[in-house]
Amino acid sequence: MTATKEVQWSELQRDPKSVAALADNGDVRVRRRDGAALLLMREDRVNAAGEGAFTAARALRNVLTHLPLEAAAAALTEEFPWLTLLPVEELPQFIADFTRAAQIAAEVGQWSVLTQAVREWKATAAVYADPALLRRLTEPLTDDFGPVPAPVDVDGDAG
Repeated sequence: MTATKEVQWSELQRDPKSVAALADNGDVRVRRRDGAALLLMREDRVNAAGEGAFTAARALRNVLTHLPLEAAAAALTEEFPWLTLLPVEELPQFIADFTRAAQIAAEVGQWSVLTQAVREWKATAAVYADPALLRRLTEPLTDDFGPVPAPVDVDGDAG
């Protein structure tokens, strides 16, 4: 695979044919002063990548489904060490949610589906890591605590 080439927006405007030729040989990042960079790719490579991601997600689902729970949990814990904070009885649900989200994300080409599932489970693990917070979140509510503030993404990652 070739490295991503970079061009400025003005170069794309000035000489679109040469930028298109670059895209025939690999991805092209188009830098803009007034916004996020754009990624220019050939459609056949995007389609192949999508098909490959879908195939990988299906294979992952099948592998995790056929592995004993302990083996699947151990494999995923290497990638997500915070899984050790979850109660053992929660691991089957994490594995099911993770594999389903991976398959959906690959099928629709929206990896934010998988990112969101991992982010939610990571937040759950963080609650289990804090006994006082866990107690507060699981005890019955008897008072009105007022409006709930909007969630804040503290670290911006899902892993």
